[in-house]
Amino acid sequence: MRRLAGRALFALLVALIVVCAVFPFYYAIVTSMKSGSGLFRVDLFPRAWSFGNYASVFRENPFAQNIWSSIVVGASVVALSLLLGLTAAYALARVPFRGRATLLLTILGVSMFPQVAVLSGMFQLIRALGLFNHLGALVFSYMIFTLPFTVWVLTTFMRDLPRELEEAAIMDGATPWIIVTRVFMPIMWPALVTTGLLAFIAAWNELLFALTFTLSDERRTVPVGIALMSGASEHELPWGNIMAASVIVTLPLILLVLVFQRRIVSGLTAGAVKG
Repeated sequence: MRRLAGRALFALLVALIVVCAVFPFYYAIVTSMKSGSGLFRVDLFPRAWSFGNYASVFRENPFAQNIWSSIVVGASVVALSLLLGLTAAYALARVPFRGRATLLLTILGVSMFPQVAVLSGMFQLIRALGLFNHLGALVFSYMIFTLPFTVWVLTTFMRDLPRELEEAAIMDGATPWIIVTRVFMPIMWPALVTTGLLAFIAAWNELLFALTFTLSDERRTVPVGIALMSGASEHELPWGNIMAASVIVTLPLILLVLVFQRRIVSGLTAGAVKG
């Protein structure tokens, strides 16, 4: 009886967590199907399925361009984060040198600064580099919070790889680059998928830097595009369009997580248990 009660309580807790996590997105879908005064009516199920708000998002706003900008920025951030993170992880995990632990803690400590604390300095740097109102400014600035996490996770994963693999490659005359790309990389796919996906999500959802470093519609990413949506009057917000846009930009992330969920779990738990 006690075991049955424990299972029932656990199932209830899981159901509560699922409802709290899924309900906001579900309600956004329901709201995106409404228009007019129906937006302010509380309905758990849509009375009529209408996709007018989804068409309006692309018709009244440069949302397609915003999505493309986010894809370019996110893909660039992932590529650079994995390239730099993988090479840095090899040096920190495999190459013995003095101050290695201190350097790793310093890299992790950089990610603890809030964005607003580095915003003014980053703005001056972006202006000095001539990247203002350019997608390169977003790629450069996003590396602040994606690269430390990538380096930390990949270093932890690479430390647990067998030394015999590296020694055998060295005996065959392999260079460090070949060891990283042809020996370690095929084994590290779970960690690479995990860090790459988390870096993409961070770049896809970021607002503060994107709002500060871009001005034109063709350079703005989806969070800025949604934040700047306006209605017919100054004090009117098109909630139907905003909810439809939110659903559009959230669905790709959900699909990515569902597709790579096993590799994500493997990457996050790598090194947690040692035999």
